[in-house]
Amino acid sequence: MAKIVLAMATTHGPQLHTTVEQWQLRVKADKAGKHPFRGKVYSFDELVALRKDEGLDTKSSMDAQRGYRARCDVGMEVLADKWDEVKPDIAVILGNDQNEIYETEQLNPPFMVFCGDKIPNYMQSEEKRAQLPPGIAEAEHGHATETYTEYQSVPELAQHITNTLMDRDFDVTVSKVWPKAARNGASHAFGHIYRQVMRDNVVPNVPIYQNTFFPPNQPKPSRSYEFGRIVKQAIDSWPSDKRVAVFASGGMSHFVIDEQFDRSFVDALGRKDKTALTSIPLSILQSGTSELKSWISLAGLLEDVDAKMHEIDYVPCYRSPAGTGTANGFYWWDLRD
Repeated sequence: MAKIVLAMATTHGPQLHTTVEQWQLRVKADKAGKHPFRGKVYSFDELVALRKDEGLDTKSSMDAQRGYRARCDVGMEVLADKWDEVKPDIAVILGNDQNEIYETEQLNPPFMVFCGDKIPNYMQSEEKRAQLPPGIAEAEHGHATETYTEYQSVPELAQHITNTLMDRDFDVTVSKVWPKAARNGASHAFGHIYRQVMRDNVVPNVPIYQNTFFPPNQPKPSRSYEFGRIVKQAIDSWPSDKRVAVFASGGMSHFVIDEQFDRSFVDALGRKDKTALTSIPLSILQSGTSELKSWISLAGLLEDVDAKMHEIDYVPCYRSPAGTGTANGFYWWDLRD
């Protein structure tokens, strides 16, 4: 049977692929928007006032930002080195979509397993990139290839995962062709893994999408956890000698950073505290922070696994005195005997 030999959880946001000077391009949008934070929604100025005692002026200084960026570069390199050391044969990637392959108003499945043969990757057209918000287009090279590229999927495993989910009364969407509405290739949650962790030496893999972002059909954390448990059952029962890696791509707290929440989440993840992970209110798991549901699915997958979580680094990349930015983290579990 197939064997899981490696698990990884990593953030994937644009700040990992842009300079600190380019981080400032996002501050204009930060100031214009409303932001979920600890179950409520605030304006930029309200966040500045609310968090005035946290030293965020210093934490968001350019010197501090340069330090964050350097630490993130190291974190990504260490994660990629671990991948190279273990050398799994195939991968299963848990991630999400943000109107990249699906247009939310037309179709937005809670869970989707890609069962096709080929996974495309390429940059959006110049016209489409020009429509992206400042600070986002500049990061596209971090997850999208400059020219059209295809990666091999694992349709046999994808179908087996689908069958196992259905047998366990877990309805799931499948796609055997890449959605025609896709603005580019693989969504950035997956492209980041291909380009940064696998360093463009992409092994055959199964992309599994979860709608973390968009109401009204966001799965609850308990559902995300159970999903991961069943995916583990599927991999374990797949009749193959392949060595498998599983990724959770997304998170951590953003677009307003909450170090207290992130630390409590990571602590629960390391302790395998199912109750803590599955009882997080949906009001907290909103905006970019919602991507941690992929990590919750990974926690379900690792529920009965005897492997220690290793933290490479946790880096709260503040870009403003309101605490806006993206918290980045890099974690792995070695499941080899």
